[in-house]
Amino acid sequence: MVSKVPIVVERIRKVPRHFSWIDHRLVRHRHIESCSHAAAALYLFLVTVGDAKGLSYYGDKSISKHLCMDQSTLQDARANLIRIGLIAWQKPLYQVLSLDRSEQEKPAPCSTMDHPLCLGDILKNTREAIS
Repeated sequence: MVSKVPIVVERIRKVPRHFSWIDHRLVRHRHIESCSHAAAALYLFLVTVGDAKGLSYYGDKSISKHLCMDQSTLQDARANLIRIGLIAWQKPLYQVLSLDRSEQEKPAPCSTMDHPLCLGDILKNTREAIS
């Protein structure tokens, strides 16, 4: 077994007392695979600035400035995160949502327009659809 040794010992990450820790299920449950790059950046920003309930009042102009993102890209990123159930938005309030949800609430797999599929996945999906 490979022994893991921190590279910068004095900078070992600790769980912060505030609420900006990212849930590992974002990757483990493959939510991140349904995010565009802009959506992932927006999600990281919202997790970082949100309060204990995942709420923040950052406006589009401020978010665009922090993320160097134009308004159209921001709107697409927000729509992406809402569609896959990671955030809720009711202007001017954002809410980062819990990753705990029922099977009925889980998003459908993304289309090939959102996320390219390899040929093996396409064939697998086709076989499952036929069965």
